Amino acid sequence: MPKLYRPEKINLASYPAIKESWIQEQIANDPSMLGLGDLILKDKERMQPRAGRLDLLLQDVESKRRYEVEIQLGKTDEAHIIRTIEYWDIERKRYPQYDHCAVIIAEDITSRFLNVISLFNGSVPIIAIQMNALKFGEDIALIFTTVLNELPLGLVDDDEEVREVTDREYWVKRGSQDTVKMADDMLSIIKDFTTGFELKYNKFYIGLAKDGHPNNFAIFRPRRKDLNIELKLPQSEEVQKLIDDAGLDDMGYDVKWSNYRIRVAKKELAANREVFLKLLQAAYENYK
Repeated sequence: MPKLYRPEKINLASYPAIKESWIQEQIANDPSMLGLGDLILKDKERMQPRAGRLDLLLQDVESKRRYEVEIQLGKTDEAHIIRTIEYWDIERKRYPQYDHCAVIIAEDITSRFLNVISLFNGSVPIIAIQMNALKFGEDIALIFTTVLNELPLGLVDDDEEVREVTDREYWVKRGSQDTVKMADDMLSIIKDFTTGFELKYNKFYIGLAKDGHPNNFAIFRPRRKDLNIELKLPQSEEVQKLIDDAGLDDMGYDVKWSNYRIRVAKKELAANREVFLKLLQAAYENYK
């Protein structure tokens, strides 16, 4: 029979054997523990002009997305929040070619400070992560839980719905008859699990509308020989495995917009209809 362990929750701020530098080292060795995707370490204790040192600078391996991470043992406070935003601002101004996001990590993020942080969200992309520590004998496990995520952003062209509406012929010229027909096939798959949807032809993408109202859990961009699909889904091993096992042309996960991006050829659509059914239905359920 397996042995049952009863872990002891500890406060790292008052635990003498653990320092903030140790936490930094653990995250630096395996940034995936934060649950922010496939990240690599770019720098640690990064000097900031006239502003101290940034604990960690992480970068998404598939995009130009950087995370300015500040760690604090115990409760977060005003200085921690200000320092995190200040370092984010310095980095984004020094390296504007990257997309930047501030990340604040603390053992205790009270509802008061969570409210303060959320005030910045929308103008400052900021993620708050609560860190818990459990002791198993001499070993310690760290658990990171996102308690405030970035404010989800709409599609770039959501605000152009009215004045940038096009028609099917526009996309036939931009793509081809075959690839626009593939968007029709995607709609047919959607109708297998829900009703009331139709394609909505916009300048930058073919979206979806339900009973006349935009509902873009998936969007389509016909090209000359293939169709690009974006699915509004949180990043997960289950979805990634589904894409990989089907051998689909994965264009990489867009962390900023929370989209899986897949390039599909005509023959792949017919061969993987059940896979697309699962992906589209998952995106539909998630969007609801």
